[in-house]
Amino acid sequence: MVDETITDALDVALLRALHEHPRAGDLELSRTVKVARATVQSRLRRLDEAGVVRDWAPTLDVSAAGFAVHAFVTLEIAQGALDEVTADLAAIPEVLEAHVTTGAYDVVCRVATASHAQLQDVLVRIDQSPSVRRSVSVVILSELIPPRALPLLESRAAPVSRAPAYRSAGS
Repeated sequence: MVDETITDALDVALLRALHEHPRAGDLELSRTVKVARATVQSRLRRLDEAGVVRDWAPTLDVSAAGFAVHAFVTLEIAQGALDEVTADLAAIPEVLEAHVTTGAYDVVCRVATASHAQLQDVLVRIDQSPSVRRSVSVVILSELIPPRALPLLESRAAPVSRAPAYRSAGS
């Protein structure tokens, strides 16, 4: 079943335009996707309220900011200790994200540091959490595909439904 939050290709076109031109205002976006400004405003408001658009902050590149050593860290944690591990990981600024997972490990984290020595210090701090039973780290050598969402949304978008005046003569 397809989520109805993204209703059609216009939503995706609007998100793509916003992704490609994050500083664009409503008027510029309306010209880019060829719809009325009010349509842009209402669509963006709906997508924002639905949580599809998480925030309006800039995308930060921590590598460019001097934190070029990245690793994935998998954690096996004590039964029922998810809240404690969450608090312990949140207290370590180098932990960029953490996710509860299925499989052999309970949590997978992505960390970034300025050096391998600092990475080792972060791994020691993670292991000092009383709730962490075991950890395994894998250093990231390079990024093949950056975080993305638009290809997935484009694959599920329904065709744009427009009023008859907007349809081409051949429709």
